[in-house]
Amino acid sequence: MKKPLILVTNDDGITAPGLRALIRFMSEIGEVVVVAPDSPQSGMGHAITVDDTLQASKDDKESPDGAMVEYSCSGTPADCVKLALQEILDRKPDICISGINHGSNASINVIYSGTMSAAIEAGIEGVPAIGFSLCDYSWNANFEFAREAIKSIVSEALHNKMPKGVVLNVNIPKMEADLPKGIKICRQARANWKEKFDKRINPRGKEYYWLTGEFELLDKGEDTDEWALANGYISVVPTQFDLTAHHAIQELNSWSL
Repeated sequence: MKKPLILVTNDDGITAPGLRALIRFMSEIGEVVVVAPDSPQSGMGHAITVDDTLQASKDDKESPDGAMVEYSCSGTPADCVKLALQEILDRKPDICISGINHGSNASINVIYSGTMSAAIEAGIEGVPAIGFSLCDYSWNANFEFAREAIKSIVSEALHNKMPKGVVLNVNIPKMEADLPKGIKICRQARANWKEKFDKRINPRGKEYYWLTGEFELLDKGEDTDEWALANGYISVVPTQFDLTAHHAIQELNSWSL
């Protein structure tokens, strides 16, 4: 049987250990083409490049992690997927896998995530897509313990086909020794960031700001991604890119507009 074509991307950059691990895992399932940012693009959300040019450099050396070919792109994660689908690949990939992100993209973090935006961009173009994140911000995080779980989720997605208009947001708890307890299908937890800016003065006397904040979990439900992660489970949240609040349409139709 012909192996599936897997597009791999991320937002931490092409040298990120999470991406390198994902390439190795996906190379055990199919033929991998990598198109990833040439520098870190965390928190870029679904930004695209419109006022500048884009470059995509093909790495002529053999991939150390088993990819057929690797490209580094000067743009955002969404740019990488757009360029891959329109210019680099000679056919539509069977699936797009984004990650493995260094840090959580659960709950409200999905809004800001470049990892998930890359997956969503693929989904918009009709390509099944999954974003993977590990709840460990360390550059030297251990990804190997999640190998079989990641491969299982991707294999199931390829075998069963993804629901139309849905992208999977998968988050993996940080594990010190044990393996995750299992995989739970969840809803996105209600949460927010209580943000503030740390105001400072540079050596030239100019003010500048660092964004800081504390994560606020507003949801006590046991069916959420945050609950699953806190209790040692991998969370899988079906995420849609149709942002219509369908439940509000009837109420808005009652307005005198």
